[in-house]
Amino acid sequence: MIKNIISGIKAYFGGFALISKLRLWKYFAIPILISFLTGILFFTLAWFLSNPIGNFIAKVWIWDWGSETFAIISKYFSILLILALGLVLYKHIVMALSAPFMSPVSEKVEAHLLKDKYPHHQHRNTSFKEQLMRGIRINVRNLCRELLFIIPLLILSLIPVIGIVATILIFVIQAYYVGFGNMDYTMERHFKYASSIKFVREHRGIAIGNGIVFMLMLFIPILGFIITLPVSVVAASTETVKLLDQEGLIVGETADTFSKHEG
Repeated sequence: MIKNIISGIKAYFGGFALISKLRLWKYFAIPILISFLTGILFFTLAWFLSNPIGNFIAKVWIWDWGSETFAIISKYFSILLILALGLVLYKHIVMALSAPFMSPVSEKVEAHLLKDKYPHHQHRNTSFKEQLMRGIRINVRNLCRELLFIIPLLILSLIPVIGIVATILIFVIQAYYVGFGNMDYTMERHFKYASSIKFVREHRGIAIGNGIVFMLMLFIPILGFIITLPVSVVAASTETVKLLDQEGLIVGETADTFSKHEG
């Protein structure tokens, strides 16, 4: 697991160079716009909703003693809640809507990595609509599962000491699911839905490593919303293609072969 996490992180080195070499920046214009506008939207919502939600939570404390302290805690918790849930929603909205634009990027990275070894390798050809629907399906599924884990952990994060562990787990869980989404841009050409889920579970370390850098890059003011998705997709594609090659899932793939991996 640790080795795979490190591999997922190391894949980012050389990402910018590969993007420039393959002239991939043109594919990122619309995804960058989607990312930037979605990020601005969620930060705006966090700004305007923090006080109302904080005041609503504060009303739970019906006693006079400690009411001021609880009000302060409620305000900070509301900010944490909005930012955490906003970040979860932001990631999946951007990744789902960007699927039709990221899949061609992943395909070009795959073709570049395998051109000398397997010049005639095959994969499933999917349409713009199929890529978009696949992206929405994967990200809705991951969003629901992520919220299922994160909401209880957000509550636990208010407890001293335990809160530190809970916060770390929240970060790791988010990293895993964002890495999952980035890997699926490659896997959608090779696996159907259920098989992709199984494949990522078997290589969750790569997903976590990819997602860790993705999450950290988002904290870079403004620039984070611009460069994070392009670089993370290239990094995930590089590692996913390597895994597929190592496990013999590249050469001579046909529709019949894909079905063997389903489930």
